[in-house]
Amino acid sequence: MTGSTQRRPWKQGFEIELMAPQGLSRRDLAERIAQRVGGRVKTVFYPQSEPSLVPGMPVFENLVLGYEALDAAGERVALCVDDLTLRDGLNPLAAPLPGWMRILSDDARLLALVTEHCDPDADLANVLAPVAALFGTELDHAEGGIAKVVDRAARSIAMVAPLPGERERPCEIITPPYEADPETALTALLADAAALGFTVPKEAAVHIHFDAGPLCDASIVSRLVETLHRNGVHLRDLVGTNPACVRLGPIADEIVKRVRSEAFRSADWDKARQMLVDTKPTKYADFNFLNIAHALPGKHTVEARIFPGSMDAAEILRNARLMEAILVRAMDGDAAQSDTDLIASLELSSTDRAFWTARMIKG
Repeated sequence: MTGSTQRRPWKQGFEIELMAPQGLSRRDLAERIAQRVGGRVKTVFYPQSEPSLVPGMPVFENLVLGYEALDAAGERVALCVDDLTLRDGLNPLAAPLPGWMRILSDDARLLALVTEHCDPDADLANVLAPVAALFGTELDHAEGGIAKVVDRAARSIAMVAPLPGERERPCEIITPPYEADPETALTALLADAAALGFTVPKEAAVHIHFDAGPLCDASIVSRLVETLHRNGVHLRDLVGTNPACVRLGPIADEIVKRVRSEAFRSADWDKARQMLVDTKPTKYADFNFLNIAHALPGKHTVEARIFPGSMDAAEILRNARLMEAILVRAMDGDAAQSDTDLIASLELSSTDRAFWTARMIKG
């Protein structure tokens, strides 16, 4: 293997799925984090989507309340949000808590409008009033605390409703991108969560985002996809992917086929990126290439989604180093030829190599 050309450490961010104990919420965790760093909590809208059973509407788009823990300088330390896949152990019949809400629409663009013009700290009855004003209509209040916005042709724009039973308890901690070693920061966040009694839910995963900047080369992406495609099942077994975790799956055949083509491998990055866009990548896969394909502002990443839920910073970071080594390998010009040679070919510390080799032998 050739020497790595990647500057270390690789910029990365973490999404860690947890569950608050009954009687607490993700806001409580954000407040504890903010108190520890001498900062404050800011309420924000956070987009979520979920499958729909309504014909012609594949997903419901949601805005849920999230809580940013900011330090004394106003910089984000963590963002605590809902994750709609976390359901086990929640009481769906529990009464909504005062002030907790979700906003729904059939169009994510309309929810972007809500985010720009509405105040997440506003009360449920009036939070959508600015959007109604934009469309020249009045809020339509219904039973159960529901308020709707329609345009002048009575077409639905958005609806706000009380948050259903115990949905304040799921908490996905989203960290900022870490430029340096994240161990101290992650350890402190997870200690805050443990002190409040947060636990790892049944469906939990840890998602890790890696800066896509060093990967913006058609040959590198081709090698990376090839490695992950050939070793996908092996990697799931190796890291212990949670079988209860949903919204996972192999890299789409269309992506694999595209990156194997000579037209892709020989293209400049702008053309190669558009070829990736044309495959219509989704984030809901073991490895998410949506963000690098679309060069999303503020989220220009490649995401690994196969890692199991955890509150152990050492375990999370060991998994991150494994994925980083795979990225470095793709940059160095190698692609795995079989499941059995992957760990041996990666640039790992002796400790990590011994750990993964033992796991591989045990498996």
